Amino acid sequence: MDVSDKQAEPADEDSARLHQLGYAQELRRTMSTFSNFAVSFTIISILSGCLTLYGFGMKTGGPAAMIWGWPLVGLFVILVGLGMAEVCSSYPTAGGLYYWAAKLAPRNGAAWSWFTGWFNLIGQIAVTAGIDFGAALFLNAFLDLQFGFEATPGHTILLLGIILVIHGLLNTFGVKIVALLNSISVWWHLVGVLVIVGVLIVVPAKHQDASFVFGEFVNKTGWASPVYVFLLGLLVAQYTLTGYDASAHMTEETKNAAKAGPRGIINSILVSLVAGWVLLIGLTFAIQDYDGAAASETGVPPAQIFIDATGETTGKFLLLICIGAQLFCGMASVTANSRMIYAFARDGAIPGSKFWHRINKRTQTPTNAVWLAAGGALLLALPYLWSATAYAAVTSIAVVGLYVAYVIPVFLRVRKGDDFEPGPWNLGRWGKLVGTIATVWVCFIFVLFMLPQGSPITIDSFNYTPIAFLVVLGGAAVWWFASARKWFTGPKVQGSEAELAAVERELKELG
Repeated sequence: MDVSDKQAEPADEDSARLHQLGYAQELRRTMSTFSNFAVSFTIISILSGCLTLYGFGMKTGGPAAMIWGWPLVGLFVILVGLGMAEVCSSYPTAGGLYYWAAKLAPRNGAAWSWFTGWFNLIGQIAVTAGIDFGAALFLNAFLDLQFGFEATPGHTILLLGIILVIHGLLNTFGVKIVALLNSISVWWHLVGVLVIVGVLIVVPAKHQDASFVFGEFVNKTGWASPVYVFLLGLLVAQYTLTGYDASAHMTEETKNAAKAGPRGIINSILVSLVAGWVLLIGLTFAIQDYDGAAASETGVPPAQIFIDATGETTGKFLLLICIGAQLFCGMASVTANSRMIYAFARDGAIPGSKFWHRINKRTQTPTNAVWLAAGGALLLALPYLWSATAYAAVTSIAVVGLYVAYVIPVFLRVRKGDDFEPGPWNLGRWGKLVGTIATVWVCFIFVLFMLPQGSPITIDSFNYTPIAFLVVLGGAAVWWFASARKWFTGPKVQGSEAELAAVERELKELG
């Protein structure tokens, strides 16, 4: 992990490259390489994704699927990340994926850009919803254990709304406080994993044996096929290992962006992969009552595992560590989501773009986009009020939306072949092979996570991921063919060199 900026280029070189890409330096460029990595690592958040979907994993393959699915998925995620990092180095701009698609497409660049942007948008909003919804679930479990605040869907949605408002307010104050909290979050996650695993090794009177942890297969889905159930269980790892595109979306605020952005993507995946596997193994060894934890009244199996293994007081302490990490994670997700919205709106691709693109000139942050990110996340989570499987559906939406957006520019880079102009961070001759494998993997998971997750299929067990995509992307497609294709030309150039400089001077004078 590269945590220094000793070789960072001067900020004016970053601004010069941004001018070449067609944009003014409107956002404040204060983030270091470490801060850029911290945003993606915080959004991946092994203490969020791993633990909030642990109960889902206990039913869809159990320990064997979770423990072996993690490195299997991790291998393909690294390949996707490598492909993204190479493209990020060539085009370090907040638009990220949809900007890359426009520049790399051999023809119809505007259409590639449009649909990549909308996949990314729904994926970003869904991952924000999933993260803060998980935080609300865990917080509701703690409040239930400590104060008797019952863990009900209504209470969880109420807590979700409060959390999203807090994250909106934090992001409204500006990038400096968020960058500081993201840096703290890295150590909170790493030390938190060590504390949780350490306690779960030392305190419990008994542990599961290795054959259980690495070999026990559990199927409580209603489906007969163990292969299908194992594949469904991959959602635990695939959902956790998302959000690292944040490093790309933060490049306009990062020094030495053409190198720091790619490093942020790759390092966040690698560190999360190792720490997350340690966490999963440590938690699974500590299970005292598998069926009891899976059916926990709090709705949060890891909380029950903590209490069964270490006692109520210590268990609540470990639960608080997880909640803190999840709150950090949600805050960073709102940050990254708002930058994507800001960039997409800057190019006129969102209804009300002029409003959503507006910058708070005092803080130089896209305040309106922050609140669209928070409001959209709350809206996407509301089906939980009448569907117990809504959380798994939200995570599926996040995985499908984000990974399709991730891989489109990687696929286009493969098609471009030797005509691709690499940045200072690149894969050399391995780029096309890495991109090809990554594309095949994403095509596979796109189909997989659209499929039913439980049998028989009822209103309670229905996977509404396809419906969510049909509504949002169907709307985007109708808008494209009815109107947008006539005026949306892809990422816009804000002006000439002199005009971009004038915008920057005005912001400096106001700041």
